[in-house]
Amino acid sequence: MIDLSSGKERSVVFERTIRENLEQWKQSAFRKPLVICGARQVGKTTLIREFGKSFGTFFSLNLELEEHRAYFSGKLTAQEMLQKISLDLGIRRTGDTLLFLDEIQHSPEAIAFLRYFYEDMNDLYVITAGSLLEVMMDLKQISFPVGRIEYLYLFPMNFREFLKATGETEVLTLMESIPVPSWAEEKLEALFKSYTLIGGMPEAVDRYLRTKDITQVADVYRNLFTTYADDVAKYARTETKKNVIRFVIEASPLETGKRITFEKYGNSNYRSKEIAQALRILERAMILYLRYPVTSFTVPIRPDLKRKPRLQFLDTGLLNFRSGLQSSFFGPEPLDTLYKGILAEQIVAQELLSVTCKEAEPPSFWVREESQSNAEVDFIIQRRDILVPVEVKSGKTGTLRSLHSWIDRAALVVGSHSTKKELLAVRLYSGIFSVEHIRTPQGTPFMLINLPLFLASRTGEYIDKYLGA
Repeated sequence: MIDLSSGKERSVVFERTIRENLEQWKQSAFRKPLVICGARQVGKTTLIREFGKSFGTFFSLNLELEEHRAYFSGKLTAQEMLQKISLDLGIRRTGDTLLFLDEIQHSPEAIAFLRYFYEDMNDLYVITAGSLLEVMMDLKQISFPVGRIEYLYLFPMNFREFLKATGETEVLTLMESIPVPSWAEEKLEALFKSYTLIGGMPEAVDRYLRTKDITQVADVYRNLFTTYADDVAKYARTETKKNVIRFVIEASPLETGKRITFEKYGNSNYRSKEIAQALRILERAMILYLRYPVTSFTVPIRPDLKRKPRLQFLDTGLLNFRSGLQSSFFGPEPLDTLYKGILAEQIVAQELLSVTCKEAEPPSFWVREESQSNAEVDFIIQRRDILVPVEVKSGKTGTLRSLHSWIDRAALVVGSHSTKKELLAVRLYSGIFSVEHIRTPQGTPFMLINLPLFLASRTGEYIDKYLGA
């Protein structure tokens, strides 16, 4: 393993990519109150407090507190409320003002009041956040004012953010090149393996950087699992539903990467309906995602919700802890073969999901399910007006049977020969970058971009570069 510590005490405040989106929101002439969504402890509150330093005035309310909820329970106008907050907090307004409403799910009145901030105080910047936001709102049957807010999504730290946190800025600069210099690939691969082991939860990264000991991070993971189970379960209406939710949280890391059925999920005796309800709650809490397959070859991507989904968990650090995989990382085995390749697929899914902060849709995969033969491609990515298959796989190109199947069928549907251009596919693996112009066993020509796993978050950018090649 690589020593990622500089030997200095570090703060848990890390630079996050979403900060660029926040700056764009701040400068927009069409700005609306902003909702930051994300699982508990991915860094939402820390992010906004740090962003608040860029304003002349920063008001922060925690709506878990009765005295802060009280601002929204009276008959005050938006202007009067802001004046009262200023007086009570002892903060005089100067320059531009950001009002941060944390844990907003505890105040339906505050949620309803966002429309008045938008309509009556367009010069006020308003950001809200909350843990289990969608779970609470679904339970209480409340919703945000339609057309008067906008959303951003915060996920665990991705590899780019991890490199910044560990002070590997020169390596990050090299990673931003297309293609990455070949002499930098070994260093990036080693760092990516470390990142996959530790995961992207800010507290876990901070603990590792402070102690340089992965065993010290176990308490962080253990507490996170307990927190998630307790937080989500308390919104269940019956004791049975609480138990189901706790079971699903504990079992999901071991089901990650698999195509799941709800009936007897995780070798349990729970019914399909009970598991389905628990999974939906955990999806809304952004603790896990269900990735549904597609069967078509043309845009737009339309997941088939009637087919079995694959499970994606929140973070590889949590997955490794729950599955007892940490020791495997210290051996020579490449990342794409660890845990039967499931771990590599999980980290790729995690990286692809982190690319955009404006939506929280996990990437789909492709299936062909026939009586005599089945095929699956790990990911399907839409770029411009085409679909691109992405496989996470070790081995030679000749073993990409499912990818070849997709290419052959796509050529018939899309008519690649009429465009005089090859179809394009991507393989992510523990190898070096290369571009090949090859054919399937049936003779269909296509371009295969071989990307090292550490470039997973840049898959779309590489596709864009070679689409016109």
